Amino acid sequence: MDENKNWLVYLLQCANNALYCGITNDINKRLRQHHGDIVGGAKYTRANAPCTLVYQEQAKDRSTALKREHEIKSMSRDEKLTLLKFSHKL
Repeated sequence: MDENKNWLVYLLQCANNALYCGITNDINKRLRQHHGDIVGGAKYTRANAPCTLVYQEQAKDRSTALKREHEIKSMSRDEKLTLLKFSHKL
């Protein structure tokens, strides 16, 4: 992944209702990977497909995106749902 592209932190809601958090600089490619259309997605999302993009936020660089991903992954499910509730709908 290229350091100079815009980075996103995103949340997917999987078929089993789980929330999956990740980062990318190419959301369309990453979603195709998660759905198993192309190589590279997480086993978890492929096993629990379909997954729907429910949240995304921009980060200034990869390092910032990784830090925010860690913050979100550290949240409880209820905290993640609150984040979704007060964010803009996709």
